[in-house]
Amino acid sequence: MKVTLNSDMGESYGIHSFGNDEALLGLIDTANVACGFHAGDPSGIRETVTNAAAAGVSVGAHPGLPDPVGFGRREMKLYADEVRDIVLYQVGALKGFLDAAGVALDHIKPHGSLYGMVARDEALMDAVCDVAAMYEVPVYGMAGTAHERVCAARGVPFLAEFYVDLEYSANGGLIIARRPHATPVERAVERMMIALDQGVAIAATGERIPMRFDTVCVHSDTPNAVAVATAIRAVIDSQDSTSGKVSHV
Repeated sequence: MKVTLNSDMGESYGIHSFGNDEALLGLIDTANVACGFHAGDPSGIRETVTNAAAAGVSVGAHPGLPDPVGFGRREMKLYADEVRDIVLYQVGALKGFLDAAGVALDHIKPHGSLYGMVARDEALMDAVCDVAAMYEVPVYGMAGTAHERVCAARGVPFLAEFYVDLEYSANGGLIIARRPHATPVERAVERMMIALDQGVAIAATGERIPMRFDTVCVHSDTPNAVAVATAIRAVIDSQDSTSGKVSHV
C-alpha cells in the first residue's frame, strides 16, 4: 500500500491568515480541513475545499474541541454523546461545502486534544466511529490505540498516521506544543527514514516505539512546513519508485 502525505488545513479565521495551505496543496495527497470549532470559518472551509479540488487533493474533516482560544489543544471533560455531537456538527458543516463543490468526504481525523482523548478512551472513540459509520468513511489515527481498536470492533476503516514534525513520548503518545515551532528538515527526514526502514519511531527520551502507518502528516501551521513536506514527498516518491510499496505499512 502506498504511503500518502496529509496536512491539517483551513485554520485561518476571518482576515487572519494561518498556515501554509496554498504552497502545500501541490505536495500533499489529502487535506484535513478544520470545521470551525478550534479554527476555521465558513469562507475558509469553502476556499480550502475549492483549492484542494483544483489541486486534485482529497478532503477529510478535521473536527476539534470547541476552544478557538486554545486552538483545540486544551483537553475538556466530555461525555461520549457530546463528542458524537461536536464531531457530527463539524463534519456536517464540511459536508455541505463538499456537496456544493461536488467533492466526496474522504475521512475523519480528530484534531489536537480531541485526537489524544479518543486515542485513550474507547467510549469517546466509539462516538467518533458513530459519525464515521454514518458517512461511511475511514478514520485517521494512531496504530495500537483506541483509534484502531474501536474502528476494528465497529468495522470502520482505519488509516494509521505517522508524524514527522512532532515528538513522541515514551508510551507512544504525541507531544503537542501549544504553539507551533519549526522542525529541522533533516530531523523530519531522519524520522521518516527510520520509520520506513525499521518500523519504529524514536521517542523524545530515546525509546524505540513500533510504528505502523499508512499516511504521514505535516502540519500546515509549522513555520517551515513547505520545506518539510517537500523533503518528505521526495522520500515517499523515492520509496514508491524503487520498491512500489513500503514494508512497514
